[in-house]
Amino acid sequence: MQAILGVIFHFIGGFASGSFYIPYKKVKGWAWESYWIVGGIFSWLIVPPLAAFLTVPNFTAIISGTSGSILWLTYFFGILWGIGGLTYGLGVRYLGVSLGSSIILGLCMVLGSILPSIYFDFFPQAGKDTFTMFITTDWGRMVLLGLLVCVLGIIICGKAGMMKEKEIKTDVTDPHGMEVKTEFKFGLGLFVGIVSGVLSACFNFGIEAGKPMADAANAVWKAINPAETGNFLFQNNVTYIIVLWGGLTTNFIWCMALNARNKTFGDYTKASTPLLKNYIFSALAGTTWFLQFFFYGMGESKMGNGASSWILHMAFIILIANVWGLILKEWKGVSKKTFTTVIVGILTIIISVLIVGYGNSIK
Repeated sequence: MQAILGVIFHFIGGFASGSFYIPYKKVKGWAWESYWIVGGIFSWLIVPPLAAFLTVPNFTAIISGTSGSILWLTYFFGILWGIGGLTYGLGVRYLGVSLGSSIILGLCMVLGSILPSIYFDFFPQAGKDTFTMFITTDWGRMVLLGLLVCVLGIIICGKAGMMKEKEIKTDVTDPHGMEVKTEFKFGLGLFVGIVSGVLSACFNFGIEAGKPMADAANAVWKAINPAETGNFLFQNNVTYIIVLWGGLTTNFIWCMALNARNKTFGDYTKASTPLLKNYIFSALAGTTWFLQFFFYGMGESKMGNGASSWILHMAFIILIANVWGLILKEWKGVSKKTFTTVIVGILTIIISVLIVGYGNSIK
Protein backbone atom coordinates (compact mmCIF):
# COMPACT_ATOMS: atom_id res chain seq x y z
CA MET A 1 0.00 0.00 0.00
CA GLN A 2 2.89 2.38 0.79
CA ALA A 3 4.38 1.74 -2.66
CA ILE A 4 1.00 2.38 -4.33
CA LEU A 5 0.59 5.67 -2.48
CA GLY A 6 4.14 6.61 -3.44
CA VAL A 7 3.43 5.97 -7.12
CA ILE A 8 0.21 8.02 -6.92
CA PHE A 9 1.97 10.98 -5.28
CA HIS A 10 4.78 10.83 -7.87
CA PHE A 11 2.19 10.77 -10.64
CA ILE A 12 0.55 13.94 -9.31
CA GLY A 13 3.96 15.59 -9.08
CA GLY A 14 4.84 14.49 -12.60
CA PHE A 15 1.51 15.81 -13.85
CA ALA A 16 2.28 19.21 -12.31
CA SER A 17 5.74 19.33 -13.89
CA GLY A 18 4.51 18.14 -17.27
CA SER A 19 1.69 20.72 -17.26
CA PHE A 20 3.12 23.85 -15.65
CA TYR A 21 4.08 25.55 -18.93
CA ILE A 22 0.48 25.64 -20.18
CA PRO A 23 -0.46 28.84 -18.24
CA TYR A 24 2.59 30.53 -19.81
CA LYS A 25 0.89 30.15 -23.19
CA LYS A 26 -1.72 32.65 -21.95
CA VAL A 27 0.89 35.35 -21.27
CA LYS A 28 0.72 38.04 -23.95
CA GLY A 29 3.33 40.59 -25.02
CA TRP A 30 6.13 39.54 -22.65
CA ALA A 31 9.53 38.14 -23.56
CA TRP A 32 10.43 34.67 -22.28
CA GLU A 33 12.85 36.01 -19.66
CA SER A 34 10.17 38.28 -18.20
CA TYR A 35 7.44 35.75 -17.61
CA TRP A 36 9.95 33.03 -16.70
CA ILE A 37 11.41 34.99 -13.79
CA VAL A 38 7.99 36.19 -12.58
CA GLY A 39 6.86 32.57 -12.48
CA GLY A 40 10.21 31.61 -10.97
CA ILE A 41 9.82 34.03 -8.09
CA PHE A 42 6.69 32.11 -7.14
CA SER A 43 8.34 28.73 -7.84
CA TRP A 44 11.55 29.35 -5.95
CA LEU A 45 10.98 32.20 -3.50
CA ILE A 46 7.35 32.70 -2.45
CA VAL A 47 5.62 29.31 -2.53
CA PRO A 48 8.34 27.06 -0.95
CA PRO A 49 8.46 28.85 2.44
CA LEU A 50 4.67 29.20 2.36
CA ALA A 51 4.35 25.43 1.85
CA ALA A 52 6.82 24.81 4.67
CA PHE A 53 4.97 27.23 6.96
CA LEU A 54 1.71 25.35 6.34
CA THR A 55 3.14 21.85 6.74
CA VAL A 56 6.36 21.78 8.79
CA PRO A 57 6.28 22.77 12.48
CA ASN A 58 9.04 25.28 13.36
CA PHE A 59 10.67 25.04 9.94
CA THR A 60 12.65 28.24 10.49
CA ALA A 61 14.19 26.76 13.64
CA ILE A 62 15.19 23.66 11.67
CA ILE A 63 16.96 25.77 9.05
CA SER A 64 18.70 27.99 11.61
CA GLY A 65 19.79 24.92 13.58
CA THR A 66 21.36 23.25 10.53
CA SER A 67 25.12 23.51 10.08
CA GLY A 68 26.41 26.01 7.57
CA SER A 69 28.20 23.32 5.58
CA ILE A 70 24.94 21.41 4.98
CA LEU A 71 23.09 24.58 4.02
CA TRP A 72 25.85 25.66 1.67
CA LEU A 73 26.11 22.26 -0.04
CA THR A 74 22.34 22.08 -0.49
CA TYR A 75 22.29 25.62 -1.91
CA PHE A 76 25.28 24.86 -4.16
CA PHE A 77 23.57 21.86 -5.72
CA GLY A 78 20.56 24.12 -6.32
CA ILE A 79 22.81 26.54 -8.24
CA LEU A 80 24.20 23.69 -10.36
CA TRP A 81 20.68 22.39 -11.01
CA GLY A 82 19.67 25.89 -12.17
CA ILE A 83 22.59 26.00 -14.61
CA GLY A 84 21.54 22.59 -15.92
CA GLY A 85 18.07 23.90 -16.65
CA LEU A 86 19.43 26.93 -18.49
CA THR A 87 21.88 24.93 -20.62
CA TYR A 88 18.96 22.71 -21.65
CA GLY A 89 18.05 25.34 -24.21
CA LEU A 90 21.49 25.13 -25.80
CA GLY A 91 21.24 21.35 -25.94
CA VAL A 92 18.02 21.43 -27.95
CA ARG A 93 19.40 24.21 -30.15
CA TYR A 94 22.35 22.11 -31.31
CA LEU A 95 20.67 18.67 -31.31
CA GLY A 96 17.05 19.46 -32.05
CA VAL A 97 14.20 19.26 -29.57
CA SER A 98 13.61 15.52 -29.68
CA LEU A 99 17.20 14.28 -29.69
CA GLY A 100 18.35 16.96 -27.23
CA SER A 101 15.49 16.32 -24.83
CA SER A 102 16.04 12.57 -24.98
CA ILE A 103 19.74 12.85 -24.17
CA ILE A 104 19.31 15.43 -21.42
CA LEU A 105 16.31 13.82 -19.71
CA GLY A 106 17.82 10.36 -20.04
CA LEU A 107 21.09 11.46 -18.43
CA CYS A 108 19.21 13.38 -15.75
CA MET A 109 17.21 10.28 -14.88
CA VAL A 110 20.13 7.84 -14.87
CA LEU A 111 22.65 10.05 -13.07
CA GLY A 112 20.14 11.46 -10.57
CA SER A 113 19.13 7.95 -9.53
CA ILE A 114 22.42 6.05 -9.72
CA LEU A 115 25.16 8.46 -8.56
CA PRO A 116 23.75 9.03 -5.04
CA SER A 117 23.52 5.25 -4.51
CA ILE A 118 27.16 4.85 -5.61
CA TYR A 119 28.13 7.61 -3.16
CA PHE A 120 26.42 5.76 -0.31
CA ASP A 121 28.41 2.63 -1.17
CA PHE A 122 31.54 4.55 -0.22
CA PHE A 123 29.98 6.63 2.56
CA PRO A 124 27.21 4.45 4.07
CA GLN A 125 24.33 6.08 5.94
CA ALA A 126 21.46 4.42 7.74
CA GLY A 127 18.36 4.07 5.60
CA LYS A 128 20.16 4.93 2.34
CA ASP A 129 19.96 2.62 -0.66
CA THR A 130 23.36 1.74 -2.11
CA PHE A 131 24.20 0.61 -5.61
CA THR A 132 25.28 -2.74 -4.15
CA MET A 133 21.72 -3.20 -2.91
CA PHE A 134 20.40 -2.61 -6.42
CA ILE A 135 22.56 -5.29 -8.00
CA THR A 136 22.37 -7.87 -5.21
CA THR A 137 18.66 -7.85 -4.26
CA ASP A 138 15.57 -8.88 -6.20
CA TRP A 139 13.83 -5.57 -5.56
CA GLY A 140 16.95 -3.59 -6.52
CA ARG A 141 17.38 -5.42 -9.81
CA MET A 142 13.70 -4.85 -10.55
CA VAL A 143 14.14 -1.09 -10.00
CA LEU A 144 17.20 -1.04 -12.26
CA LEU A 145 15.22 -2.92 -14.90
CA GLY A 146 12.53 -0.26 -14.65
CA LEU A 147 15.20 2.42 -15.13
CA LEU A 148 16.52 0.73 -18.27
CA VAL A 149 13.02 0.29 -19.69
CA CYS A 150 12.27 3.98 -19.06
CA VAL A 151 15.48 5.03 -20.83
CA LEU A 152 14.37 2.84 -23.73
CA GLY A 153 11.01 4.66 -23.71
CA ILE A 154 12.80 8.03 -23.82
CA ILE A 155 14.87 6.87 -26.79
CA ILE A 156 11.75 5.70 -28.64
CA CYS A 157 9.95 9.01 -27.96
CA GLY A 158 13.06 10.86 -29.12
CA LYS A 159 13.12 8.82 -32.31
CA ALA A 160 9.45 9.64 -32.90
CA GLY A 161 10.22 13.32 -32.39
CA MET A 162 13.04 13.22 -34.93
CA MET A 163 10.72 11.52 -37.43
CA LYS A 164 8.11 14.22 -36.77
CA GLU A 165 10.62 17.04 -37.29
CA LYS A 166 11.53 15.60 -40.70
CA GLU A 167 7.90 15.17 -41.77
CA ILE A 168 6.44 18.47 -40.60
CA LYS A 169 8.23 21.72 -41.36
CA THR A 170 6.79 23.94 -38.64
CA ASP A 171 8.17 26.21 -35.97
CA VAL A 172 10.15 24.05 -33.57
CA THR A 173 9.20 24.40 -29.91
CA ASP A 174 10.70 22.93 -26.77
CA PRO A 175 8.64 21.15 -24.08
CA HIS A 176 7.93 24.53 -22.47
CA GLY A 177 6.29 25.80 -25.65
CA MET A 178 9.18 28.10 -26.50
CA GLU A 179 10.32 28.52 -30.11
CA VAL A 180 13.82 27.13 -30.56
CA LYS A 181 16.36 28.20 -33.17
CA THR A 182 17.99 24.97 -34.29
CA GLU A 183 21.58 24.87 -35.53
CA PHE A 184 22.55 21.21 -35.74
CA LYS A 185 26.05 20.61 -34.37
CA PHE A 186 26.19 17.06 -33.03
CA GLY A 187 29.56 17.20 -31.24
CA LEU A 188 28.92 20.50 -29.50
CA GLY A 189 25.30 19.57 -28.83
CA LEU A 190 26.29 16.24 -27.28
CA PHE A 191 28.77 17.97 -24.97
CA VAL A 192 26.22 20.60 -23.91
CA GLY A 193 23.57 17.90 -23.51
CA ILE A 194 25.81 15.87 -21.22
CA VAL A 195 26.63 18.95 -19.12
CA SER A 196 22.93 19.84 -18.88
CA GLY A 197 21.94 16.28 -17.99
CA VAL A 198 24.58 16.01 -15.27
CA LEU A 199 23.77 19.39 -13.73
CA SER A 200 20.00 18.88 -13.97
CA ALA A 201 20.44 15.75 -11.85
CA CYS A 202 21.88 17.93 -9.09
CA PHE A 203 18.39 18.63 -7.73
CA ASN A 204 18.33 15.09 -6.38
CA PHE A 205 21.84 15.60 -4.99
CA GLY A 206 20.57 18.73 -3.24
CA ILE A 207 17.76 16.74 -1.64
CA GLU A 208 20.34 14.21 -0.46
CA ALA A 209 22.63 16.93 0.89
CA GLY A 210 19.74 18.56 2.77
CA LYS A 211 18.42 15.28 4.18
CA PRO A 212 19.42 16.23 7.77
CA MET A 213 16.82 19.02 7.60
CA ALA A 214 14.17 16.58 6.38
CA ASP A 215 15.15 14.16 9.13
CA ALA A 216 14.82 16.93 11.71
CA ALA A 217 11.35 17.80 10.38
CA ASN A 218 10.42 14.12 10.54
CA ALA A 219 11.64 13.88 14.13
CA VAL A 220 9.65 16.96 15.20
CA TRP A 221 6.52 15.60 13.58
CA LYS A 222 6.91 12.19 15.20
CA ALA A 223 7.41 13.82 18.59
CA ILE A 224 4.12 15.69 18.11
CA ASN A 225 2.38 12.57 16.74
CA PRO A 226 3.83 9.62 18.73
CA ALA A 227 1.11 7.24 17.56
CA GLU A 228 2.19 7.57 13.90
CA THR A 229 4.40 4.78 12.58
CA GLY A 230 5.10 6.12 9.08
CA ASN A 231 7.29 9.01 7.95
CA PHE A 232 6.21 12.64 7.75
CA LEU A 233 4.68 13.30 4.32
CA PHE A 234 6.01 16.85 4.10
CA GLN A 235 9.49 16.43 5.57
CA ASN A 236 11.25 17.59 2.36
CA ASN A 237 9.42 20.92 2.23
CA VAL A 238 12.05 22.49 4.45
CA THR A 239 14.89 21.21 2.23
CA TYR A 240 13.28 22.61 -0.91
CA ILE A 241 13.58 26.15 0.42
CA ILE A 242 17.38 26.00 0.32
CA VAL A 243 17.72 24.03 -2.93
CA LEU A 244 15.36 26.38 -4.74
CA TRP A 245 17.20 29.46 -3.50
CA GLY A 246 20.12 28.13 -5.51
CA GLY A 247 17.92 27.71 -8.59
CA LEU A 248 16.52 31.22 -8.09
CA THR A 249 20.04 32.69 -7.96
CA THR A 250 21.03 31.16 -11.31
CA ASN A 251 17.80 31.95 -13.11
CA PHE A 252 17.48 35.49 -11.72
CA ILE A 253 20.98 36.45 -12.90
CA TRP A 254 20.33 34.98 -16.36
CA CYS A 255 16.90 36.53 -16.81
CA MET A 256 18.13 39.96 -15.70
CA ALA A 257 20.99 39.67 -18.18
CA LEU A 258 18.49 38.83 -20.93
CA ASN A 259 16.25 41.72 -19.87
CA ALA A 260 19.23 44.04 -20.22
CA ARG A 261 20.42 42.58 -23.54
CA ASN A 262 16.97 42.46 -25.11
CA LYS A 263 15.77 45.71 -23.54
CA THR A 264 12.73 43.99 -22.04
CA PHE A 265 12.74 45.45 -18.53
CA GLY A 266 9.68 47.43 -19.61
CA ASP A 267 7.62 44.22 -19.86
CA TYR A 268 6.79 44.29 -16.16
CA THR A 269 4.92 47.60 -16.50
CA LYS A 270 3.98 47.60 -20.21
CA ALA A 271 0.51 49.15 -20.34
CA SER A 272 -0.21 47.72 -23.79
CA THR A 273 -0.22 44.17 -22.39
CA PRO A 274 -2.81 42.55 -20.07
CA LEU A 275 -0.56 43.05 -17.04
CA LEU A 276 -2.84 41.57 -14.39
CA LYS A 277 -3.51 38.44 -16.46
CA ASN A 278 0.18 38.08 -17.28
CA TYR A 279 1.12 38.18 -13.60
CA ILE A 280 -1.70 35.79 -12.65
CA PHE A 281 -0.84 33.22 -15.33
CA SER A 282 2.88 33.47 -14.56
CA ALA A 283 2.15 32.98 -10.86
CA LEU A 284 -0.09 30.02 -11.67
CA ALA A 285 2.63 28.44 -13.80
CA GLY A 286 5.24 28.97 -11.10
CA THR A 287 3.02 27.57 -8.36
CA THR A 288 2.14 24.54 -10.48
CA TRP A 289 5.82 23.96 -11.13
CA PHE A 290 6.55 23.87 -7.38
CA LEU A 291 3.78 21.34 -6.81
CA GLN A 292 5.87 18.73 -8.63
CA PHE A 293 8.31 18.69 -5.73
CA PHE A 294 5.62 19.14 -3.10
CA PHE A 295 4.16 15.80 -4.22
CA TYR A 296 7.61 14.37 -4.93
CA GLY A 297 8.35 14.77 -1.23
CA MET A 298 5.10 13.03 -0.33
CA GLY A 299 5.92 10.15 -2.67
CA GLU A 300 9.44 9.95 -1.34
CA SER A 301 8.17 9.67 2.24
CA LYS A 302 6.33 6.52 1.17
CA MET A 303 9.06 5.01 -1.01
CA GLY A 304 12.28 6.28 0.54
CA ASN A 305 14.79 8.87 -0.64
CA GLY A 306 16.42 6.70 -3.25
CA ALA A 307 16.63 5.90 -6.93
CA SER A 308 13.03 4.71 -7.17
CA SER A 309 11.56 8.09 -6.32
CA TRP A 310 13.74 9.95 -8.83
CA ILE A 311 13.04 7.41 -11.60
CA LEU A 312 9.28 7.65 -11.08
CA HIS A 313 9.44 11.45 -10.88
CA MET A 314 11.29 11.74 -14.19
CA ALA A 315 9.22 9.02 -15.88
CA PHE A 316 5.93 10.73 -15.07
CA ILE A 317 7.24 14.13 -16.24
CA ILE A 318 8.24 12.65 -19.60
CA LEU A 319 5.02 10.67 -19.84
CA ILE A 320 2.74 13.64 -19.12
CA ALA A 321 4.67 15.96 -21.45
CA ASN A 322 4.23 13.49 -24.31
CA VAL A 323 0.54 12.96 -23.53
CA TRP A 324 0.00 16.74 -23.57
CA GLY A 325 1.65 16.75 -26.98
CA LEU A 326 -1.00 14.32 -28.19
CA ILE A 327 -3.87 16.22 -26.57
CA LEU A 328 -2.71 19.53 -28.05
CA LYS A 329 -2.49 17.84 -31.48
CA GLU A 330 1.21 18.49 -31.85
CA TRP A 331 1.41 15.16 -33.72
CA LYS A 332 -1.36 16.02 -36.18
CA GLY A 333 -0.34 15.38 -39.77
CA VAL A 334 2.47 12.88 -39.07
CA SER A 335 2.62 9.48 -40.73
CA LYS A 336 1.05 6.43 -39.14
CA LYS A 337 4.54 5.02 -38.50
CA THR A 338 5.63 8.13 -36.59
CA PHE A 339 2.42 8.26 -34.55
CA THR A 340 2.75 4.56 -33.71
CA THR A 341 6.35 5.15 -32.63
CA VAL A 342 5.43 7.84 -30.09
CA ILE A 343 2.59 5.68 -28.73
CA VAL A 344 5.03 2.78 -28.29
CA GLY A 345 7.40 5.15 -26.46
CA ILE A 346 4.65 6.30 -24.11
CA LEU A 347 3.55 2.72 -23.41
CA THR A 348 7.17 1.73 -22.73
CA ILE A 349 7.46 4.49 -20.12
CA ILE A 350 4.19 3.34 -18.51
CA ILE A 351 5.60 -0.21 -18.31
CA SER A 352 8.75 1.15 -16.66
CA VAL A 353 6.62 2.86 -13.99
CA LEU A 354 4.86 -0.43 -13.24
CA ILE A 355 8.22 -2.25 -12.97
CA VAL A 356 9.68 0.31 -10.57
CA GLY A 357 6.49 0.28 -8.51
CA TYR A 358 6.60 -3.51 -8.31
CA GLY A 359 10.25 -3.41 -7.26
CA ASN A 360 9.36 -1.15 -4.36
CA SER A 361 6.41 -3.29 -3.37
CA ILE A 362 8.65 -6.32 -2.83
CA LYS A 363 11.40 -4.34 -1.06
